[in-house]
Amino acid sequence: MDKIKLLIIDDSALIRQMLTKIFSETNDIEVVGTASDPLIAREKIKALNPDVLTLDVEMPRMDGLTFLRNLIRLRPMPVVMISTLTSQGAEVTLEALGLGAIDFVAKPKADVAQALQVYADEIIEKVRIAAKAKVKALELFNSSSQVTNRDDNNTTPIYKNHFRTTNKIVAVGSSTGGTEALKQVVKRLPANAPAMVVTQHLPVAFSASFAKHVDEAGLLNAHVAYDGQLIVPGNVYIAPGDKHLKVARDGARYICRLDDGPLVNRHKPSVEVLFQSVAENVGKNAIGVMLTGMGADGANAMLQMRQAGSINIVQDEASCVVWGMPGEAFKRGAAHHVLSLDKIANQIMALVDG
Repeated sequence: MDKIKLLIIDDSALIRQMLTKIFSETNDIEVVGTASDPLIAREKIKALNPDVLTLDVEMPRMDGLTFLRNLIRLRPMPVVMISTLTSQGAEVTLEALGLGAIDFVAKPKADVAQALQVYADEIIEKVRIAAKAKVKALELFNSSSQVTNRDDNNTTPIYKNHFRTTNKIVAVGSSTGGTEALKQVVKRLPANAPAMVVTQHLPVAFSASFAKHVDEAGLLNAHVAYDGQLIVPGNVYIAPGDKHLKVARDGARYICRLDDGPLVNRHKPSVEVLFQSVAENVGKNAIGVMLTGMGADGANAMLQMRQAGSINIVQDEASCVVWGMPGEAFKRGAAHHVLSLDKIANQIMALVDG
């Protein structure tokens, strides 16, 4: 079996040394080279033909985003960003994911060497996933005719929206590739769409920036969910990066509940926790959506949602960056519909109208 050829791009000699050491302890990944800035990296890519890059967000001579933008345009290949756990780092990293980076690893601001060693398993796993991921899966959906726009309401599709006593809720789970996939769904939904509750695997430092990006994607209002928040149509409620999000009943209404319990499926927030609460408290009033992501978080609970009367949609393999979570939900028989990313919003509204 051929090893994954990795090129490490980072201006810190210590980080390059630490990452090289981490990957040297694997049997399936070979660090074929390192580069201290993007201009050196450009030549090494030509000479070494790596399978995956790790790329620091903050780089000398050419910033990481400019380099990534050129790379994806001229020579698309899997990139895992190395980001800082700051609000600025979150903004830049989310923009990098929008440009086509597969995933990111967050490094803390202090004691980076020790922290990288702690996160060694995560870094290794993300490089392995990146080597198999579809780099340009999202590019197919950037020019859809049915895209909402805050400045031109004439383009917004109008749906009947005859809600029952208790409103419909769309429950969404996603991970790798999900930050962009969710935006692609949201920007195709009208302002009168049902409320959406979302668990996306992200660190808490990224929560506010992610909600802002989703809010700007279309006509729905996106928030980082807070405990006790009323769930109403036209809004997106995103799990904070350090709490599980649940949906609870309050009479004929639904509210957000935050849970600071242990990791579930190695995640907090966990899609499993969200979907279980939806199965228990929403049932036939729910529409489940599983977007791109690695692993199986939420797959079992999505089946519970189906058994409770929910109608479920999973993103198809061709349009996923990684068909892990949706694939596992499909294998368990949890899905009613398997759709490409650009068709999910229309299906949601068809189910609401139906």
